Amino acid sequence: MAERRGRKAVERKNYLRYQNVAEHFYEAAKDSMELEYWTAACVLIVHSAIAYTDALCIKLSGQRSMGDNHEDAILLVDTIVADSEEKIKAVNQLRRIIEEKTKVSYLGELYSGNQAKEMWKRLERFRVWVKIILTR
Repeated sequence: MAERRGRKAVERKNYLRYQNVAEHFYEAAKDSMELEYWTAACVLIVHSAIAYTDALCIKLSGQRSMGDNHEDAILLVDTIVADSEEKIKAVNQLRRIIEEKTKVSYLGELYSGNQAKEMWKRLERFRVWVKIILTR
């Protein structure tokens, strides 16, 4: 398979590796939430969402987005998953999480409990949707 700009071909069976990474980030985010390490939890939430996105894209298309522009990953998901109300909601959750990436990772701001809880809620919704698709 020829690689498109900003995408990398990956054997479809490798989606399990990315799903496992996503689960590790998810569990670490949950631990951070319980310890009230809000900013750490948010960083882990972002990375969990990205890894779930990679797992989904690899399983469905044999490719994943690469690079720092995570909007490309969102567009890939939007392209490869059949249209549905659930997809629209899930992509919106992912987009909202990704929008926080730069702020939480690089701007040196501490996140509040409310901000972390909102991101956690978005991750939970996105994760449920992805896991349903990955088990098909």
